[in-house]
Amino acid sequence: MRAVHLLALGAGLVASAPAFANDDVLKRSADPAQQVLQTVDYANTRYSKLDQINAGNVKQLQVAWTFSTGVLRGHEGSPLVVGNMMYVHTPFPNIVYALDLDKDGVIVWKYEPKQDPSVIPVMCCDTVNRGLAYADGAIILHQADTTVVSLDAKSGKVNWSVVNGDPKKGETNTATVLPVKDKIIVGISGGEFGVQCHVTAYDAKSGKKVWRGYSVGTDEQMIMDGEKTTSLGKPVGKDSSLKTWEGDQWKTGGGCTWGWFSYDPKLDLMYYGSGNPSTWNPKQRPGDNKWSMTIWARNPDTGATKWVYQMTPHDEWDYDGINEMILTDQKVDGKDRPLLTHFDRNGFGYTLDRATGELLVAEKFDPVVNWASKVDMDKGSKTYGRPLVQAKYSTEQNGEDTNSKGICPAALGTKDQQPAAFSPKTNLFYVPTNHVCMDYEPFRVSYTPGQPYVGATLAMYPAPNSHGGMGNFIAWDGVAGKIKWSNQEQFSVWSGALATAGDVVFYGTLEGYLKAVDSKTGKELYKFKTPSGIIGNVMTYQHKGKQFVGILSGVGGWAGIGLAAGLTDPNAGLGAVGGYAALSNYTNLGGQLTVFALPN
Repeated sequence: MRAVHLLALGAGLVASAPAFANDDVLKRSADPAQQVLQTVDYANTRYSKLDQINAGNVKQLQVAWTFSTGVLRGHEGSPLVVGNMMYVHTPFPNIVYALDLDKDGVIVWKYEPKQDPSVIPVMCCDTVNRGLAYADGAIILHQADTTVVSLDAKSGKVNWSVVNGDPKKGETNTATVLPVKDKIIVGISGGEFGVQCHVTAYDAKSGKKVWRGYSVGTDEQMIMDGEKTTSLGKPVGKDSSLKTWEGDQWKTGGGCTWGWFSYDPKLDLMYYGSGNPSTWNPKQRPGDNKWSMTIWARNPDTGATKWVYQMTPHDEWDYDGINEMILTDQKVDGKDRPLLTHFDRNGFGYTLDRATGELLVAEKFDPVVNWASKVDMDKGSKTYGRPLVQAKYSTEQNGEDTNSKGICPAALGTKDQQPAAFSPKTNLFYVPTNHVCMDYEPFRVSYTPGQPYVGATLAMYPAPNSHGGMGNFIAWDGVAGKIKWSNQEQFSVWSGALATAGDVVFYGTLEGYLKAVDSKTGKELYKFKTPSGIIGNVMTYQHKGKQFVGILSGVGGWAGIGLAAGLTDPNAGLGAVGGYAALSNYTNLGGQLTVFALPN
């Protein structure tokens, strides 16, 4: 049927298309000894060509060294390694450390921004930050208060800083950035505060704003041409967003962009997802609410929108669409296709042609998903490309002040931001998932700038009639749309995966284990308990000829918000506190980098 014949956008394209991307990022991301992007490469594969640590010897891993970040709460993202330097970030207040790997990790410089602590309660689901990016001698940090900072990688000196949003209106940041060509692309958080969300490009040298594209609003705001921008192969038409909102509701419409960005140098397109519409009460916002819950393909120079695909029209469950877009080149029905694979919060794994936006696959990557029976794949149907919603689990149809029970997945999705990985050796995606369902009761809420604009009460719990745990770590065939193997976990797998040429896949658990499994079978090969629950992303690098594996541990994030923020009300944390109450029996707050290596 098909085979992977090229790991898209990796080293194979560096020579053929250097003019289409940031040359420094392309060169360094092609060197497996370094990691200059949180996503490892522009394609978001999170795959390393290093193979010194492999399926045969990974059981011998030992702790090589550790580093305390000095900050508690949730540690997402991963360190970067550029040459002989490692760059480590923290949750709020977003400290950055530069460590010299030649000198046992001595601190070369430290950047500690002075942020107003009033930003903390405005951050939806913990004070996390998904990490730094490197390009052209600069470390780029997007702080919680939306300040984007360029730091000199050698000295830590501030090259420039620019404010991207206003926390007083509910605008914050938890995401990393995308350096592409001469621009830094950034998103925004605030969907639970009624923010009209956007992506923005800043000049990498000066910090000057180049363009801003909104998720919802006028065609001009979205940088969208009704005749040229397509959805499922057809022009979206004029005012495609405005027509799907009632009155001026789009002005507080959400569609935030706090996830991951990927980039195809050959097509010169960047890809990302937009999040939930505001409020969480669907009765208050009739219509499809475009273009929230959407996969976007934009030109990074101008922001112009090439194509869009809305996964969950008129979202009724807070199924944010911000998860990563993984780019691969594979054969589909014998023909080479440039693909984009996306594991959505709504529980469907999507594969599209990333050049055209054609929908090729939409299948459940957890069998318990029940809010929709399927996605309509009949191109002749009026509902082509749309999920077929099950009335029993429709919070819209059941109405306000009605508690809709047994909806799977819960609002935190079958997978949240924790990134999947792809291996060209197995042609499989490795996906950290949540095996969690919910009860959801929407209620009427009014909009006040800077105040929560949620309008729903949630309760979360393990998927009923299943293995009893709240997570699975799966291998997924993106072309066939099928699970190849699945490992059960007691709690959600909130850590990003890493696949390697050594036939090993790494991930972390909320209890604090770093795990290594066989990429072909999923057999567990190694585990080690770190000091705190892991919601960070596993990374690997090579220094002086030796391969190392690193992971940040520090429990938190949405799943661990009860522990991170000291919450006890089961309905707090947008329903997560009660669902993950047992986590406190297994781990505690922390903030540590643990680095592993094989014995000498």
